[in-house]
Amino acid sequence: MAVSTDPPRAGAALRAVLRSAVRSPLVRVAAVLLLVAGGAGGWWASSARAGSGLRGEVAFATGVPRGVYDRYGVLLKESMGSAMPGVKVRLDNSEGSVDNLERVVSGRDDFAIATADAVASFQGAGKPQLRAIARLYDDYMQLVVPADSQVRQLSDLRGLRVGVGQPKSGVNLVTRRLLEAAGLDPDKDVRSSMLGVGEAADQLHAKKLDAFFWSGGLPTAALTDLAEHTRIRIVPMGDLSDRLHQLEGGGMDAYRAATIPADAYPLVEPLRTPVPTVAVPNLLVTRADVDPALVEAVTRVVIDSRDRIGGEVHAAQLVDLRTAVYTDPLPLHEGAKRYYMSVKP
Repeated sequence: MAVSTDPPRAGAALRAVLRSAVRSPLVRVAAVLLLVAGGAGGWWASSARAGSGLRGEVAFATGVPRGVYDRYGVLLKESMGSAMPGVKVRLDNSEGSVDNLERVVSGRDDFAIATADAVASFQGAGKPQLRAIARLYDDYMQLVVPADSQVRQLSDLRGLRVGVGQPKSGVNLVTRRLLEAAGLDPDKDVRSSMLGVGEAADQLHAKKLDAFFWSGGLPTAALTDLAEHTRIRIVPMGDLSDRLHQLEGGGMDAYRAATIPADAYPLVEPLRTPVPTVAVPNLLVTRADVDPALVEAVTRVVIDSRDRIGGEVHAAQLVDLRTAVYTDPLPLHEGAKRYYMSVKP
């Protein structure tokens, strides 16, 4: 990250104070100190609101191509460009949540999206430096099979070719737990393929996979596109919610029982009724050392752009000021706190 600020108004005001405070050196020093403590602080708050005083480049880790993280990142970059014209945003595709956390703590990226369970499980040396900006939307676990598949529950996957997400993805993390909850050894009982959602969809269409797991917001474009060419079905997993909590080891309740609405994928068969599954929250994360003024501005953009982004990424419609502050297991960044306090009723 290379973001700087340029407070021209503070400089002009400082010169004015120095010109007027000529009678006493002590008065001059006191005036300067008051201006730096008060006037400069006021400039920081103003620049964070408008974003116009921020300059430089930041890096944002998203996810696999054709995934929801990827599309959300593209749209958020557009909103940041409008609100913070002096800041250049670089988007980096990644394997997913675990990869994103590694990128942020190493400094390769400044911002990223990651699931709450990935954060809770993360053991990287830089974990104490992780901070949250907002709780975004929930990811829904989706097990996709051909419409005529004999798979009706997870235990039916034994011996089959299954896409389980890339190694450093949140998909892979929760998939392994789901397979264990269903009584399957993810390393022995299924023929695992480490694929992102786009590749997995392509291979299912080509009959090179029997099933694949995906964890993402609703709807996910790769699944919508797949349903236009291949008759597919989503397998219920809601009965595994309690067992997942047990596998978490009593840490945080990252998972909740959820349902995929019947209208999430109009072409998926037979999605005429809601499909029980499990969901996990997504967090927008950064590091403690990232400029509070920048983080405050980014937080504002995230909240203000909800409706615009939600028009294309429907999951983003669930970003809400009332729930955005619930970022367990991460504390809020100081800049995010500033924003939420500024809009507190």
